[in-house]
Amino acid sequence: MLVLLPPSEGKSVPRRGRPLDLDALSFPELTDTRRRIADVLVTLCAEDPVRAAEVLGLGPTQADAVARDAALWSQPTARADAVYDGVLYAALDLASLDAAARRRASRSLAFASALFGLLRPADRIPAYRLSGNVTLPGLGTMASQWRNALGPAVEEALGSGLLIDLRSSTYTALWKPSPDVLARTATVRVLHESGGKRTVVSHFNKATKGRLVRELLVEGAAPRTVGALADAWRDLGWTVEEHGHRLDVVVTEI
Repeated sequence: MLVLLPPSEGKSVPRRGRPLDLDALSFPELTDTRRRIADVLVTLCAEDPVRAAEVLGLGPTQADAVARDAALWSQPTARADAVYDGVLYAALDLASLDAAARRRASRSLAFASALFGLLRPADRIPAYRLSGNVTLPGLGTMASQWRNALGPAVEEALGSGLLIDLRSSTYTALWKPSPDVLARTATVRVLHESGGKRTVVSHFNKATKGRLVRELLVEGAAPRTVGALADAWRDLGWTVEEHGHRLDVVVTEI
């Protein structure tokens, strides 16, 4: 089982820790692409902070994010699961898991990233700002950089297991499963039911997905099919409907 998670756009800034070492990250086959993107990002932010803010979609109050990108190579690092601190990661709360569940997380979780491609929870990274929909001058879209590189890395990590793809649309654009992988891929949509009506939730979609993954890790569940995944969540008390590769998780409280 491999669970692909999106990064959080907001990040916790490490205060101390060794600098970024691309060669120490998981998925070493992605190192060249990581370095190419990082070099362009650092140069842009160091030489033209105003343009960098425009390219990165940052406002005037976010100059510190541009400065951190400019100093990417010297910024302190921390574990990726500590740097990513958005709604999904708060609900997942890996730090509070027991040792066995944390070992499962280290084996089964991978974080999507426009800068790093894929990361494992223990990979040490700095706080950075680069969304998956950015086009870097002279380099192109993040999808153009990652489209071919990510496939072999994901497939090797996945093996013959089930892929649970929880990435947001911004990050699914960076890599799409091959037909073989798609046949054993589950996606999840969270619906809020109230007064007989259902709506797709946004903010609480992330929190619910974090809780869903956390419960799989706590229980030690390792489903090998989409149907088995649906059953695992049902056994944990969730309402789950199957629609081919997509599972709809219906919640009544958000």
